Amino acid sequence: MKMTDELYLRFRDGKKKFAPLIDPDKYSSEGIKKIACLCEKSGVDFIFYGGSLLIQNNFESYLSILKENCGCPVILFPGSLFQISNKADGILLLSMISGRNPEMLIGQHVIAAPFIKASNLEVLPTGYILTGNTSSSVAYMSQTTPIPYGKDEIAASTAMAGEMLGLRMIYLEAGSGAVEPIPLSMIRRVRECIGISLIVGGGICNPKDAQDALDAGADVIVVGNALEKNPGLIFEISERIHK
Repeated sequence: MKMTDELYLRFRDGKKKFAPLIDPDKYSSEGIKKIACLCEKSGVDFIFYGGSLLIQNNFESYLSILKENCGCPVILFPGSLFQISNKADGILLLSMISGRNPEMLIGQHVIAAPFIKASNLEVLPTGYILTGNTSSSVAYMSQTTPIPYGKDEIAASTAMAGEMLGLRMIYLEAGSGAVEPIPLSMIRRVRECIGISLIVGGGICNPKDAQDALDAGADVIVVGNALEKNPGLIFEISERIHK
């Protein structure tokens, strides 16, 4: 395990950032290379890598393709214990603090800890807050109930608790396949209540959605599903937030 804070300090440098989320199950090998090249050319800040399932046996090979074709850090966004690899630069160690499933809060982490400890990955302890639709893939796989939209104070209090517990970042998530982004009022309220980095993802489908989330207080925006349909969004969003 890396003992530096190299990646963590990048999150904390005060600049707004963009991280495409790449799910290996959603791409062919040619598609992974294409998306990696687009990330390199557009100057994204990070690539988040992982998904809910691993139907295809391509996790390691696709990770190699990403590293070979893009120079930005690749950070694991693991959906399970099987999504840990030394080929990445870091790992979001996600504790689902919005739910009450002990496996997602700490159980899986106990099993994974020796493997992560022995790795070269920089560990980024992150409070994961799921919001919105109960029918999202994340809600189903994690067996947790999202915080409903309109419950800004619950989201803010959950984020505050995560910070007080020592987590270094908060990931506010609408879930895979979300039809709308997280309400800006919720992002603003969470931002007002915490002093650590705020990542926002889910339902961001265009440059305006991305900019609105950043203006509301997100430090990093994450886009996944929309890129699978329109890879060119990488250029559009990166240009918008890095201008």
